[in-house]
Amino acid sequence: MIDIHSKTGMELEVREDGFELVWNGETLVKHSSTKPFVYVGYGEEKMDMYRGNFDIRDYVIERTALRYAKTLVNEDGTAFLSLSRFKGEDPTVTFSLKVEGSQAVLSVVETQERVNRFWIRVEADQHEKVYGCGEQLSHFNMRGKNFPLWTSEPGVGRNKNTYVTWQADVKDKAGGDYYNTNFPQPTYVSSNKYYCHVDTTAYADFDFRQAEFHELQVWEVPKEIIFEGSSSFLSLVEKITARFGRQPELPEWTYEGIWLGIQGGTDVVEAKLEKALAKGVKVGGVWCQDWQGKRITSFGKRLMWNWKWNPEEYPNLDKKIHEWKEKGIRFLGYINPYVAIEGDLYQNANEKGYLALNQQGETYLVDFGEFYCGVVDFTNPEAFEWYKNVIKENMIDFGIDGWMADFGEYLPTDVVLHNGVDAKIMHNAWPALWAKVNYEAVKEANKLGEAVYFMRAGYTGIQKYCTLLWGGDQSVDFSIDDGLASVIPAALSSGMIGCGLHHSDIGGYTSLHGNKRSKQLLMRWAEMGAFTPVMRTHEGNRPDDCFQYDDDDESLEHLARMTQIYVALSLYTRSLVKENAERGIPVQRPLFMHYEQDEEAYHIQYQYLYGRDLLVAPVHQENQNEWNVYLPEDEWVHLWTGQEYKGGDVTVAAPIGKPPVFYRKHSEWIETFRKIANM
Repeated sequence: MIDIHSKTGMELEVREDGFELVWNGETLVKHSSTKPFVYVGYGEEKMDMYRGNFDIRDYVIERTALRYAKTLVNEDGTAFLSLSRFKGEDPTVTFSLKVEGSQAVLSVVETQERVNRFWIRVEADQHEKVYGCGEQLSHFNMRGKNFPLWTSEPGVGRNKNTYVTWQADVKDKAGGDYYNTNFPQPTYVSSNKYYCHVDTTAYADFDFRQAEFHELQVWEVPKEIIFEGSSSFLSLVEKITARFGRQPELPEWTYEGIWLGIQGGTDVVEAKLEKALAKGVKVGGVWCQDWQGKRITSFGKRLMWNWKWNPEEYPNLDKKIHEWKEKGIRFLGYINPYVAIEGDLYQNANEKGYLALNQQGETYLVDFGEFYCGVVDFTNPEAFEWYKNVIKENMIDFGIDGWMADFGEYLPTDVVLHNGVDAKIMHNAWPALWAKVNYEAVKEANKLGEAVYFMRAGYTGIQKYCTLLWGGDQSVDFSIDDGLASVIPAALSSGMIGCGLHHSDIGGYTSLHGNKRSKQLLMRWAEMGAFTPVMRTHEGNRPDDCFQYDDDDESLEHLARMTQIYVALSLYTRSLVKENAERGIPVQRPLFMHYEQDEEAYHIQYQYLYGRDLLVAPVHQENQNEWNVYLPEDEWVHLWTGQEYKGGDVTVAAPIGKPPVFYRKHSEWIETFRKIANM
C-alpha cells in the first residue's frame, strides 16, 4: 500500500485493487472492483425552452461501472488512475490525482469519445449535511433530495402542490419546483468541513438521497473534480472564494438609505420621492427600471428593451438625475443581455453580426412573452466590446450609478454562437459571461466602488464579477417555497459558495393567478430588508394589484422606521461587507458558521446571523404576533426588550415593527444595537 498524505488532513491510500481518498479521517472517495466510484455512459436528451422555463428529458442508453483500476504514482506524488470496464482492457477514463495541502484535484487526462454521461460517487455518512449548489430557495440543507443544476427561471410558486404553481403550469408552462433556480453551481459544502467542486458547465444533477454516498451526474466528462477541506467553516469559505473570486465592496452611498423602486416617469418619481422624504424615509436612490420605456403585456407591465434614455417616458431626466445626486440620491436603471426587435440597438447589432444565429444561419429571436429579442453574442469579442460600450455610454456616462443586470439564464440550447461551442455547454456559462460584461464596463469607466449592479442569474465564476446578488422574482405572498421565506435559504446557500452580498425585492415581484401583495407582507419584508446589505423595493409585475409602500401613512411610516434602522446599522454593515470583500465571509451567515458544535444549528434555514453579532429570525408567516426562535448557546439580548437569553428555543413578541432580532451581549457594537432598540 502507498500512502500519500498531507499534514493538514488530506490523504491518498493506493491499494492493489483501488485507492481511497480521505479527509480528516473521513473517506471522500473509495474505489475497488466491487465498489467503483465512477460510472460512464451515453444518453440522448431533449431540451425545450418556453420563456426561460425548461422541460428537460433524458434517455440513458448506456451506463457502465468502471470497476478495474491501474494506479501509477510518480515521484512528485501525482497518482494516475486508469479505469476500465473489464480487467485487462484499455482504460475508458484516465485521471491524474494530485494531493497537496488540504486539497485534492482529480483531473481527466483521457477518455473515450463516446462518453457523454458521467457519474461520480462521493462517500457520505448518515449524519452529514450538505449546502450550496448555487442559490437554493427551498432547501438549505440539501440532504435527502437531488438537485438538477441548470440556470433557468425558478418558476412561479415552486411547489407542485400549490394552486398558484398548478395554474402557472397549466396556463403558462411556468410553474417551478424546489430545485429550479436562476443561480446553480456544481459546488457543495459538507458539514464534514470540505467542499467539492466539479469543473463543468454542462447540465448536472447532484443527488444527495443515498445514505452512504452522494452521486454527482454530469452530461459530459468534467475537466476536474476538486476537494478541499479546512478546520472551520469560516476558513473553508475563505478557500472557496479564493478559488472563485470575491465580490468588491459596495459603494458608500448604498448605506445612505433604501432604493425606492418607482416607475411611471419623471414627475411620478419626483412626487413619490418627495412624499417618502417628508415622512422620514431614508433614501439612497431611486430605481427606475422603465427609464428606457415600457410596454404592456398580459403578464403585466414590461420594459422596452432598447437600452437608452427614453425622453418621452422620462422628460428632463438628463437634468434631474444630477439634481437628485446633489441631494444624495442616486439614480438606478435596468439592462439585460437582449435587445428588442423594435429598437435601434437591435438594428445596429444585427447589421454588424453581433447577434446569435439559429440553425439556418438567420438571427435567432427569443420569445419573451408577446415580444421578441435578439441574443447579443458575448462569445464574439466585437459584440462583447460593443455591449460594454452600450453600458458605458448610455448608462454610466448618462449619470446612472446602479442598475439591475437582469436575466442571463435564457440562452436557448439550439442557438448557434460565434465561438462554435455547443449552446448546451454555454448555457450555464452565460450568466458569468454576462456579469463580466458589466464588470469590465464599470472597471473601464473607473467606477468600481462607485457604481453597483445586481444580478439574479449566476454560475461558477460569477463571484468575482457580480457586485450584488438579488433573490430573483419571488411571489408576492407568504408561501414557503416562493415567498418571503424563500429569500433566507437563498442568501445562505449562495453565501456558502462565495456570493456573500444578497438582497431581495421588498414585497416580492410575481403577482399571478389571484396572487396579490398585502400590506402586511410588504411590511414584514421591509423588516427583513433592514437587516440585509441593501434595501430595495419593487412595485411588482402588476403594480395596481399589489399594495405599495406609500398606499397609506402607516405603511410609509413603518418603512421610514425600517430605513432609519438600516442607516443606523451602516457602520456595522460596512464592516461585514469589507470582510466579505477581503475574506469571502458572507454578510448573512448560517448559525453553524459561528456555532459549529451546535447540532441544531445545522438544520436552521429560516434564521441567519447578520455578521457575528446579530441573529435575525424574520417573521415569514402572516398574522403572527409571537415568533419562535432558536438561539445557539451564548449570551443573547432581545433587541427590543433587553431581555437576556442563554440559548435554546424561545418565544418572543413579534408585532409588526419589531422583528425578532437578538444581539450578543458582549459585542463591540453594543452601543449601536442599543441605539436601534430605542428607535
